[in-house]
Amino acid sequence: MAKITLSGLAHSYLKNPENEDDYALKTINHVWEDGAAYALLGPSGCGKTTLLNIISGLLKPSSGQVLFDTQDVTERLPSERNIAQVFQFPVVYDTMSVYDNLAFPLKNRKLSPDYIESRVQEIARIIEVEEILTKKAKGLSADIKQKISLGRGLVREDVNAILFDEPLTVIDPHMKWQLRTQLKVLHQKLGHTMIYVTHDQTEALTFADKVVVMSMGEVVQIGTPQELFEKPEHTFVGYFIGSPGMNILKTQVNGNKAIIGNHEIPLHKDYKNLSGKLELGIRPEYVSLTDNPDDLPITINRIEDVGHYKIIRASHQGEEINIISKEESGISENMRFARFDLDHTNIYANNWLVTP
Repeated sequence: MAKITLSGLAHSYLKNPENEDDYALKTINHVWEDGAAYALLGPSGCGKTTLLNIISGLLKPSSGQVLFDTQDVTERLPSERNIAQVFQFPVVYDTMSVYDNLAFPLKNRKLSPDYIESRVQEIARIIEVEEILTKKAKGLSADIKQKISLGRGLVREDVNAILFDEPLTVIDPHMKWQLRTQLKVLHQKLGHTMIYVTHDQTEALTFADKVVVMSMGEVVQIGTPQELFEKPEHTFVGYFIGSPGMNILKTQVNGNKAIIGNHEIPLHKDYKNLSGKLELGIRPEYVSLTDNPDDLPITINRIEDVGHYKIIRASHQGEEINIISKEESGISENMRFARFDLDHTNIYANNWLVTP
């Protein structure tokens, strides 16, 4: 296992980048703690896989360093970094049995037959392939092959880190949930440093100790799932995390008051000398529907009943506002106003969270 330090790391696929927009990965300075589980979360093209490939050694950065503990590995090949990597699509040896696929990394290191047998059987139980260990990999379904790839990545106990690049893409939804849970249990048991790339917030939030949220080549926040939900440091985090995401509303701020459209909302805290693009952010879970004319007037466009709660799709002067209401909550014709929980109301300037 290793602590991974990213120092001044940046990458451009252009030979002569001239400005920040030419970089697929903008400057990153961060320490990945030894033994922690991280998720790299963001939409396609945000730089997740670029960053993972730099850590693994498949890609050399344009600038900066990668350190495993105190050793600079920036120039080292993947084979010299002592890592395991699981890719988006299964990589297995079709002519080998499932058992031999799982045992392959251990046999290469000439470990004892007893240890190999014990370790392969343990991983086979975790990924639930015990019944097919003697079968050839050729002819197995894509999701079974990916389970074998996952198992081969997990079978070694001596690695510095295990890197996962969207490993559950070809796994059916029910199996995804099982494997995510099993990966979490295995991490807690073995304590490997794990980095998991995904665009799926559920995968990231259920797997990781800390989630690294990326947008347009930039790390916009690193935090626990609770921190990302309660205090998004960037409007992208608020919008991307949650279903529906955070309401982001244009506002003016004057001390302890926010003005949305023609309506004034009192704030619990005082904000001074704000400039630029100002927005108020509040999650749908912290907005309630009321019949009080002192609250923000809204137009209800539709109500979506998703089983255990309702999503109220509303708007105020053309700006969308989502409200999450309990399933048992009644909605009357007079409930045409929205009230914000001020303890969970955030103010953003130029997309970044403002400290009052």
